[in-house]
Amino acid sequence: MSGIRMDASRLIELAEFTDASPRTIAGDVARLVNGGELAAGDRLPTVRELAAALSVSPATISQAWQALARAGVIESRGRAGSFVRGAEALRLAPRMRGMAAPDDPVRLDLSRGTPDPLLLPALGPALSRVSTRAETGSYQAEPVIPALARALRDSWPSDAESIMVVDGALDAISRTLEELVRFGDRVVVESPGFPPFLDLLDVLGAVAVPVRLDEHGMVPEALAVALRKRPAAVLLQPRAQNPTGASMTAERAEALARTIANAERVDDLVVIEDDHSGLISIEGDVTLGTWLPGRVVHVRSFSKSHGPDLRIAALGGPRELVEHIAGRRMLGPGWTSRMVQTILLDLLTDGASIDAVTEARRQYFTRQRMLGDALRERGVAVRHADGINLWMPVLGERSALVQLAVAGIRVAAGSPFLAANGTDATGAGRTRRPVEFVRVTVGLVRDDVDGVADALATAAQHVVAGGY
Repeated sequence: MSGIRMDASRLIELAEFTDASPRTIAGDVARLVNGGELAAGDRLPTVRELAAALSVSPATISQAWQALARAGVIESRGRAGSFVRGAEALRLAPRMRGMAAPDDPVRLDLSRGTPDPLLLPALGPALSRVSTRAETGSYQAEPVIPALARALRDSWPSDAESIMVVDGALDAISRTLEELVRFGDRVVVESPGFPPFLDLLDVLGAVAVPVRLDEHGMVPEALAVALRKRPAAVLLQPRAQNPTGASMTAERAEALARTIANAERVDDLVVIEDDHSGLISIEGDVTLGTWLPGRVVHVRSFSKSHGPDLRIAALGGPRELVEHIAGRRMLGPGWTSRMVQTILLDLLTDGASIDAVTEARRQYFTRQRMLGDALRERGVAVRHADGINLWMPVLGERSALVQLAVAGIRVAAGSPFLAANGTDATGAGRTRRPVEFVRVTVGLVRDDVDGVADALATAAQHVVAGGY
């Protein structure tokens, strides 16, 4: 449905522009969208019309409109004009739509949560050693090639009864939840956490029970409170947690495992661990499976270390559960391409590829430390983080997105990473703390750290309140 045609005088009346700079104009229009005064599909005044009404140059309005477009607030339809952006394609679930970046180019896109392509190991040598034919002896053959199965088992952080290969970490999480969770079941999740996890729970009809984090992941005391709700599963990220970059120590993992072991009426509870950034994490392997054998499904993805488009991850856990997942998968895709498995095995065992991943881990650590230190020097209370992402407090999410768009930088909005009410199982959370957040993919900041930190700090407006 088409929206209204907003003329310049009405927009000025609503926005009450405090000055006529591109940043102020963009910020005031964004607030109108955020507050509902401007709805999806509403047509904005033309650049020349608003420029004349505000007695500024058309270039000023054009810069403001470009910033709003880069932030995903509005879209240009050529000669038809500029419109408030509507709903995205339904191929993406609600929170995933909130994570999706607009197609408008920016100088520096730090919104996507993807690894630096320049730090991925080269695929050429591995591809040259793959068979020239995509053969398979039987549709019912073992789904994991034996050599890769041995390599995975040798590197697994605990004694998993069974290990299989799937098409990425989210595929592993989805298939595990489908086996464990029924409509109305509760699942403990991190707060903030990975948006697709919350979308998955919505699809399954499950109820998310958010638990707050500190710099080492889930807080044991908060988990203990959540376990009183008798959840069917606990879903967590042990290292380089997305979005906060928190990583568990062995001591924290043991404390969480002890909390679960001592809880009443959760004997059937399963812990699902998404170790999506393991090989580029600066922390060592850690899993609750060390203390909860038979109750943990551990997922290790190779997307961040070896390339998202390989679409491959390993899943290990109790034999009966893993075999149920494998059996159900045989009625769908069947197995992960053995050609892709061969490529991964080559990358995991080739010296040059191992060195490339080691260098990537060092580079990500350096980029995290440099940008984190620069932000803290500028008064922004970001915590030390692991992996490629950083969780930055801001006074206003939408305002920060627009201000950064003016500077040619895109980051991810923080709201999709929060459960619906923004609180955790203890009642603490966003309702008690007005500070909002954005996620910054620090792993893509190759240079100009001070310039990026200046822009981020300005957008954050010097928030000094710590925490997640």
